[in-house]
Amino acid sequence: MSVLEIKDLHATVETPEGTKEILKGVDLTIRSGETHAIMGPNGSGKSTLAYSLAGHPKYEITGGSVLLDGEDLLEMSVDERARAGLFLAMQYPVEVPGVTVSNFLRTAKTAIDGEAPALRTWMKDVKGAMDNLRMDHAFAERNVNEGFSGGEKKRHEILQMELLKPSIALLDETDSGLDVDALRIVAEGVNRAKETTDVGIMLITHYTRILNYIRPDYVHVFVNGSVAEQGGPELAERLENEGYDRFLAAQ
Repeated sequence: MSVLEIKDLHATVETPEGTKEILKGVDLTIRSGETHAIMGPNGSGKSTLAYSLAGHPKYEITGGSVLLDGEDLLEMSVDERARAGLFLAMQYPVEVPGVTVSNFLRTAKTAIDGEAPALRTWMKDVKGAMDNLRMDHAFAERNVNEGFSGGEKKRHEILQMELLKPSIALLDETDSGLDVDALRIVAEGVNRAKETTDVGIMLITHYTRILNYIRPDYVHVFVNGSVAEQGGPELAERLENEGYDRFLAAQ
């Protein structure tokens, strides 16, 4: 079982107006097999939390600790965090001209496992995962995310998750920009990964619609850089009906 332990995490970012504190003491523990929905208004720090955990150089950790299976995550480089089992599905996946999806996936798998996967087995796994996500096999020979629609980019993120098999996955607004059909297919991919690998999931979202497909074990309301309230799936239903006004009024 893997465990991600976040304790009193603080982080800042440089802005034209100077240094701004974004994370203001985050406490959160995610274990294998658990799904934690992180909800909250725009600008509350949800994405900053995901990128800080992944090691984005834009954010400076100024306090607190993060342990992944007892190891200090903050002392690891970005690639070391990935090899340790951390995965980030980005809200805005970047294009990588000149690198095909096929080469990208096999290179990533080799880097994480420490050895190249057997080609015949690997191609079978890739094609099977693409079929599950309703992706044409021709995508494998296209450049990473280049010319992809929003839905295709998000499916590619989940394709990576299914093939790389992380122990903890950070999904940053995976539902953003998806129509109903694409949302369902992406959600099915997340559920399939959870069922087959017991991955722990931190799912960042503004809306409850994805939670109709991916049922969270815990819901955390993120406001002004920290967790303002937490509960079970019923909390998401309350947020759907009431919004975030009561949290913002208390700031």
